[in-house]
Amino acid sequence: MRSRRFLIGPRVGRSAVALASALLLMVGGSLLPLDTARGGEPESWPQWRGPNRDGRSTSTGLATDWETTPPSLVWMAEGMGGGYAGVAIADGKIFTTGNRDGAQAVVAVDQQTGQVLWTSRITDSEPNHDYGGSRCTPSYDDGKLYVVASSGRIVCLEAADGRVRWFRDFSDWGGQMMSGWGYSESPLVDGNLVLCTPGGERGTIVALNKNTGRDVWAAEVPNVIGDGKNHNGTDLRPGAGYSSIVISEAAGVKQYVQLLGQGVVGVRARDGRYLWGYEEVANNVANIPTPIPFGDRIFCTTGYGTGAALLELAKRGERVEAREVYFLDQRTFQNHHGGVVQVGDYLYGGHRHNEGFPICVELATGKVIWGGDERGPGGGSAAVTYADGMLVFRYQDGVVALIEATPDGYRLKGSFRPEYQERESWAHPVIVDGRLYLREQDKLMCYDLRGR
Repeated sequence: MRSRRFLIGPRVGRSAVALASALLLMVGGSLLPLDTARGGEPESWPQWRGPNRDGRSTSTGLATDWETTPPSLVWMAEGMGGGYAGVAIADGKIFTTGNRDGAQAVVAVDQQTGQVLWTSRITDSEPNHDYGGSRCTPSYDDGKLYVVASSGRIVCLEAADGRVRWFRDFSDWGGQMMSGWGYSESPLVDGNLVLCTPGGERGTIVALNKNTGRDVWAAEVPNVIGDGKNHNGTDLRPGAGYSSIVISEAAGVKQYVQLLGQGVVGVRARDGRYLWGYEEVANNVANIPTPIPFGDRIFCTTGYGTGAALLELAKRGERVEAREVYFLDQRTFQNHHGGVVQVGDYLYGGHRHNEGFPICVELATGKVIWGGDERGPGGGSAAVTYADGMLVFRYQDGVVALIEATPDGYRLKGSFRPEYQERESWAHPVIVDGRLYLREQDKLMCYDLRGR
């Protein structure tokens, strides 16, 4: 365990009066406390892809036609720093990561006003890798934040003021990435554990005590799964990919599923024992989309000319066997990045490498129901979030589109270009309490989706 002497103190926001004003919301000409205006308990988005890591929001009562009721800008804030990280939202605060002041930092923002409340450095200097900037969406749990710096360090901070509780460097486990674009994982908090993926020989996936940062177990996943080649016969690279861990109970075994350089793997939750691996869907450039677990099955996909697969897991003694139910080649379905969401019996996402063509796929069979051959209103890959029967596509060029989540056909319900756009708009859209949050490098935009 290392000391934290390098860390500067958190920087706290300016005015108590400004913070008090953030508790009020203008509705119908009168000021009401936010909870009253919503008429219920506040929603949260405590980690990557939301409460269940599935890209689904619980917000309801949203406008379903942006042509007649377009989103309206509530506020736009500065001070997030440089990077592509998404946001987590809990306890009235928004948390993200960014490069600023010569280092990488966690930034906390008031949810109602966008005012920066504090910043706290998590690296000694600004990480050096291609496409500079942060990647990690913080994970919030019980008043703490857990963050992975793109340089390879997991940090625990107090959510109230940014004070660092502990940190570990991925070099402790011989950390290794499949390629050089910086660690992009958002750590998983599960009970008393926090999990992350150094990708090293001494710990491919590690479980730490979330309160102390001490090792609970370190899973050593083989560098070569099968013959070390994917569906196209391409040689694969070991190490961490650009995905994040999800929980599965497949085959009656609680396990952590992760997409690595060498493929999709499962390790047993209680001790990190390697259970199974599947290499066909991996590529040797960047494996990015988060796998989707459901029942005894796992759906996974990557870009760079690879494809997608559905796996079925079965218990085989102390091991678990992964059987390929189907494989979809790159022409049928591949998700570069931006992810896929499951809604009922169907999957929705962007198809084609760096394209984001809207597509609906039947989960059980892999049959394309609609789409995949028509560009949406934006350009480049698309990050996708589901809410209230609708899909929000955020394209790389900044355009945001509303698409009905139905197998009955592609139904575009409007689009808009946000107030600000810079570089690649890769941060995933987040929807909480009827508001859409869009991170764009140093800026964060908040839009009302209820059309009040």
